Amino acid sequence: MSKSIYDDPAYYSNRELSWVMFDKRVLSEATDQDNPLFERLKFLGISASNLDEFFMVRVASLKDMVHAGYSKPDIAGMTPTEQLGALSRVTHELVEQQYAIYNRQILPGLAENGVRVIERHEDLTEKEAAFVDSYYEENVYPVLTPMAVDSSRPFPLIRNKSLNLGALVMKKDGDESLEFATVQVPSVLDRLVEIPAKDAQTKTVILLEEVIERNIHKLFMNYDIVSSCPFRIMRNADLTIEEDEAEDLLKEIERQLKRRQWGQAIRLEVEEGIDERLLKIIEEELRVSDEEIYRIAGPLDLTFLMKMYGLSGYEHLKEKRYARPCPVPELSGEYDIFEKIREKDILLFHPYESFTPVVDFIRQASRDRDVLAIKQTLYRVSGNSPIIAALAQAAENGKQVSVLVELKARFDEENNIVWAKMLEKAGCHVIYGLRGLKTHSKITLVVRREEDGIRRYVHLGTGNYNDATAKLYTDVGLFTAAPSIGEDATAVFNMLSGYSEPPGWNKLSLAPLWLKDKFLFLIGREKENALAGRGGHIIAKVNSLCDKDVIKALYEAGAAGVRIELIVRGICCLKTGLPGIGDNITVRSIVGNFLEHSRIFYFENNGKPEYYCASADWMPRNLERRVEIMFPVDKPELQRKLMSILQTQLEDNVKAHILTEEGVYEKAPREAGAVNSQLEFCHMVKEAVRAQEKLVNSRVFIPEKHHE
Repeated sequence: MSKSIYDDPAYYSNRELSWVMFDKRVLSEATDQDNPLFERLKFLGISASNLDEFFMVRVASLKDMVHAGYSKPDIAGMTPTEQLGALSRVTHELVEQQYAIYNRQILPGLAENGVRVIERHEDLTEKEAAFVDSYYEENVYPVLTPMAVDSSRPFPLIRNKSLNLGALVMKKDGDESLEFATVQVPSVLDRLVEIPAKDAQTKTVILLEEVIERNIHKLFMNYDIVSSCPFRIMRNADLTIEEDEAEDLLKEIERQLKRRQWGQAIRLEVEEGIDERLLKIIEEELRVSDEEIYRIAGPLDLTFLMKMYGLSGYEHLKEKRYARPCPVPELSGEYDIFEKIREKDILLFHPYESFTPVVDFIRQASRDRDVLAIKQTLYRVSGNSPIIAALAQAAENGKQVSVLVELKARFDEENNIVWAKMLEKAGCHVIYGLRGLKTHSKITLVVRREEDGIRRYVHLGTGNYNDATAKLYTDVGLFTAAPSIGEDATAVFNMLSGYSEPPGWNKLSLAPLWLKDKFLFLIGREKENALAGRGGHIIAKVNSLCDKDVIKALYEAGAAGVRIELIVRGICCLKTGLPGIGDNITVRSIVGNFLEHSRIFYFENNGKPEYYCASADWMPRNLERRVEIMFPVDKPELQRKLMSILQTQLEDNVKAHILTEEGVYEKAPREAGAVNSQLEFCHMVKEAVRAQEKLVNSRVFIPEKHHE
């Protein structure tokens, strides 16, 4: 096969560096003066949390490649070693930016609004110090486990992400040799300790590690404390599961979860100004290199800001404009959900529209005597999931319940194991994913016996069956009783639970076998239309874009004259403004109060537009190593709703960042009035509810007019 110009690595951005640019966009929300103060500190905390996961998974994966001697370049032509070098530079810069924002903007802003953060325990007043010491004796001291290191006590195992205090100590009556000691800051206690303030208008807080450091001498009574300092490590948390060799996947994952806490150290955070002798001991024992050490100008682990966001009394410093989810217009008031779905397909838009109908769908099915079977895939669910409870009740009510629980959902493995065991005890048939693949699709099938025979009801979504994240993530879902999709849904579950693969599909497209080819066909069709002079237009909204085959197809379509508008929240390896393509391809990223999670696709198709929604992003892992589903949205009124979503995001000039030809993101220019797409959706959904209520209220009996 001959190479095209689009095989040149210069046409692609590195995936990992693109992710860091995404986290910088999140961080930019922490500096945006249009955001209330507490929203800004929340975004700073999110940025820090994102970076933690990035190290535990992506940086860890690159280090594994280097250790294994893997040197194949990525699509941008960078080897794992080169990527690690570049990432070290940009992540150190990112951390410096985080703490510059914390120290220069967040702390002064909090002080101006009556929140005093004690940065050093030495800054406590006499009265405050007395409270802190009393708090330590009553609440903290009983929980602590001080650990000394000497010839009989080796260096302790330090847990992943745990915050610790390291100390150099010297025996009071011994020689002047230094010894190392440490104590873990207990995560079971609140890190934010509130100190009684002089008046109700102000709050004074101190971090738990400062409370412990002030009293650390009480843990080592026979020693003098020479120096002490907080430190925190990040470990490799990317599970390596040998599924072919594992006789029991459940037990193998449980075993690997324990290992996650003790993986190789890949990042060490210490306070700026740490005693170099103390640092040398920690560095050598944890076997970290100089570039893996991050000297922090402030408190370690800024995720505590998420707890600060929860402080009561500061609602005026939080965003109020995002109202609670509205009812779905077609499903407001009391309703029989099966009757409503029989009437017409229903498209849900979360979190603007309530997730409750999805929960009701499962609940009603679990109690309905005519429902024979419920089948569902679960990837991530909430801590106290009403959907899990409804599935368990359905099984107890004698219904056939089959649930695929994906145990390999990263960082939700433990949670999913608990749910899987509970569902099995209730009598559900539980499938623990597929060997070698993650099942990331979101689908529910309800089989019901009705007067005219068996009818299948289906819910398909772009997001997880998680009632908690459904309030924070933007997603779309479709309720349908279309027989063609019902047949496909049955085939999906037969494929997941056994070895049955259908000869073809009516409506659905599945990865890893068919979906990528479908996308390439749809993009290629637009290219052919453009070459034939019929024009072409693609709009795609995804979380990430890094599949080389898809990017190549987009480049070729753009070069043929297809107008391609991409809304990519996170990673984007595609470049804009390339020779021969120009501005035919544009990329924008929207970072706002809600996490943009929905995947929506529009293809003009020579005046016969096609709309699709999917669980999959344009990434190799989604298209080649996961079970994913893309579903069409055929009804004109639902297509109009999807186009309204896409068009509004393309008009956003408040939360949108535009990818430039130079490979950087800049805030969208405001040539006209401000358009914040997420706020627009709040208004749009409210208007739809009002219109539906007006329609219902207008359906009164009007007597027939008699003509004279």
